[in-house]
Amino acid sequence: MPATAAYRQPTVPSMPLTMPGKLPYYPSPTQTASYSRISMSPPEAGSSVNTSAVPSLTSSTYGGSAAGDYDSSNGGSSGVDLVEMLNDRLSNAVDPLPLDRSLARQAQTSGELNAKHRELLELQALAQRRLKGTRANFADGMKAAKEVKRDLDWTQKRVTALKSKAERKYPTQYRTASQQYPAPVDY
Repeated sequence: MPATAAYRQPTVPSMPLTMPGKLPYYPSPTQTASYSRISMSPPEAGSSVNTSAVPSLTSSTYGGSAAGDYDSSNGGSSGVDLVEMLNDRLSNAVDPLPLDRSLARQAQTSGELNAKHRELLELQALAQRRLKGTRANFADGMKAAKEVKRDLDWTQKRVTALKSKAERKYPTQYRTASQQYPAPVDY
């Protein structure tokens, strides 16, 4: 494969998606609007200008009527920042203690796992060294066994040759000795 060839992802066929049909025409605003438009002028710069990105609950243009569902005179929230209030509620809703405990337990378990992994690697290396030594000892033992077998075969041939030579040279003495000292039974 040449080094300049680019890797290409295999293509997987996808299932078709059902798409809603298009309307033949654009509906008029009177047909789709289920609300009425109220013409209001924007608040003046001196009265209640909200410069934050999130509208304040005290603004008269924020939901509700101009009579003031959230009016400060009726005991509503005056000057409460919505972002701060949500942040306080979320910080009180989430208890970090179980998360910290689980994170500490995860770190402890990870440490124990790494220690066991290192121990297993050390034991594997020890087993490899022992196996190598055992194979060397086995090879030496096999070499010694082959030498012993070769020596026994030579000795057996030599004894057989001496036996047949003695039987030919001294047949009567050999027969009496064989009767007096019978040969062991081969097993």
